[in-house]
Amino acid sequence: MSDVAEQVRVREQVRVPDRVGVLGGGRMGAGIAHAFLLAGATVTVVERDGEAADAARARIQSAVEASVQRGTTALGADDLEARLETATDVGGFAACGLVIEAVPEDRSLKADALLRAESALADSAVLASNTSSISIDELAADLRSPGRFLGMHFFNPVPASALVEVVTGAATLPEVVAAAQGWVSAIGKTPITVADAPGFASSRLGVALGLEAIRMLEDGVASADDIDAAMVLGYKHPVGPLRLTDLVGLDVRLGIAEYLHEHLGPRFEPPALLRTMVAEGRLGRKSGRGFYDWPDAQGAPASAAPATTATPTTTPATPEVHR
Repeated sequence: MSDVAEQVRVREQVRVPDRVGVLGGGRMGAGIAHAFLLAGATVTVVERDGEAADAARARIQSAVEASVQRGTTALGADDLEARLETATDVGGFAACGLVIEAVPEDRSLKADALLRAESALADSAVLASNTSSISIDELAADLRSPGRFLGMHFFNPVPASALVEVVTGAATLPEVVAAAQGWVSAIGKTPITVADAPGFASSRLGVALGLEAIRMLEDGVASADDIDAAMVLGYKHPVGPLRLTDLVGLDVRLGIAEYLHEHLGPRFEPPALLRTMVAEGRLGRKSGRGFYDWPDAQGAPASAAPATTATPTTTPATPEVHR
């Protein structure tokens, strides 16, 4: 059976909830909303105000239209967008069977967002966080129903990624884990299940590689292009660790590294070069410059620019700041 036929078979056997909520409509939240729209759900995206909600709708509509043009869905854009709702109040989640929090990677911000979302949910609903590194047990500490909470870590860009990390907390019920695994399969992605630990599996491994690549650049071992080529050509990685850091965002990678450094020790201490570049506003693709120059920094929402559009920066940031 072909991979496409297998995906169709899985989707027919396991359905996503009729209504899915996403708290936060930025790049990740928009991608998550897009994935559940294509799988047949009515999706409600809640943002902080009307302007942010309108921007979220525009991102998702752009992704939907791109899917229709590529032929990855048999439905028309109008049919899909008719199932998209945006709101500025968590009351919009009242009828949702699943709500995924996708606000920025800040522990207190996420904890507050999850409390607000849970206050609107039915007792039978599942609440998930898209955190890439923060402890699920820490985030569950103040929830009234920690058994119905878990991590669902999507990857950027969501439409192109094939993986979702399902992260189980100490209190997460087995049936909730099984439901999340089924929903991930139903949106055409592969779930891996990971126990709650700092960085889970993917971020812990990815950040370790990315930080060492930055240290190599900092030490003058090789250029950014050559470090990336070593992993792409030598180890068959689809993208090198420095280019990937640009795509993820240097500020995001720094935040995760600081969290892992706090919990796992000095092997995750952020390099001085990374701190310097973040302080200078060189955040990667989203700012137009990181380890590479990105002339298309304002490219289409919810899709990554081809790697060939980036060119190495000529002068790396000096590591003297933040020693």
